[in-house]
Amino acid sequence: MRINKFLAYSGVASRRTADKMIEDGQVKINGKICNPGDDVDIGSDSVSVNGKLVNVIKKYDYYIMNKPKGYVCTVKDDKGRKTVMDLLPNNSKRLFPVGRLDYDTEGLLILTNDGDLTYKLTHPKNEVPKTYLVKTEKPVSDEDLIKLRSGVYIDGVKTKKCNVRLIETTKTGSKLHVTITEGRNRQVRKMFEAVNNNVDFLKRIKIGDLVLSGLNRGEVRPLSAREIDYLLNI
Repeated sequence: MRINKFLAYSGVASRRTADKMIEDGQVKINGKICNPGDDVDIGSDSVSVNGKLVNVIKKYDYYIMNKPKGYVCTVKDDKGRKTVMDLLPNNSKRLFPVGRLDYDTEGLLILTNDGDLTYKLTHPKNEVPKTYLVKTEKPVSDEDLIKLRSGVYIDGVKTKKCNVRLIETTKTGSKLHVTITEGRNRQVRKMFEAVNNNVDFLKRIKIGDLVLSGLNRGEVRPLSAREIDYLLNI
C-alpha cells in the first residue's frame, strides 16, 4: 500500500496532509525516513510518525459538527487560535476535519479518521457538491446572478458553473443558496468579490445530500448508519 494511503487508512491525516508530513521527514518505514511514493507491506513493515508507531484502524469514526465562527479547521494551529478540535469531547478518538471552513465561516463540518472518505469528499476531480447559505453586503442583481452561475475569475482562473438560487433581496442585501463543486480557498467569498459585493454571513448547510440540522453552533454528534452509508457511496 502506498505510504500516504496507509497514513490515511490509519487515521493519521488525509492523503494531502500525509504527503506534506512525508516531505517534511516526519514519517519513517522500518526506522528510515521514507519518500513520497514508497510502499508499505502492512504485514511486515513498521511505520512511525514523529517516533510514534502507527497502526491501521479497522473501524472508522464519523461525526458531524455545526462549526461556529472563530475556529479554524485544523488539528493544531501555529498561531494559537482555537481549532474545531477544541469543541470535541475530551474522550474523542483521533479525528481530523474533512476539508476546511475559514475562520469566519460556520456550518456543516465532517470529522473522521477515514482518510479515503476525506480524499473522496475533498478532491476536486470528484466534484462533490457543497451548498452554502450566503448573505451579502449589497443586493445582488440579475446580471450578477448570471455571472456567478456561469463562472467568474478568481486569481486569474475561471470558476466552474454552479447553482445560485436567490432566496430574497432587500435594500440592504441578498440571501442566496450557492452550490459549488470546487474547493478553492475562500471560493464563495471571492466569487462575490468578483461581482463587486462582499459576503456578510456564510454558512455551509449541505455536503451532497447530507444536511446540517438539529445541531446548535459548536455541537457535534456521530453520523447515523444511513448518513455514513450515503457518504461512502456518494
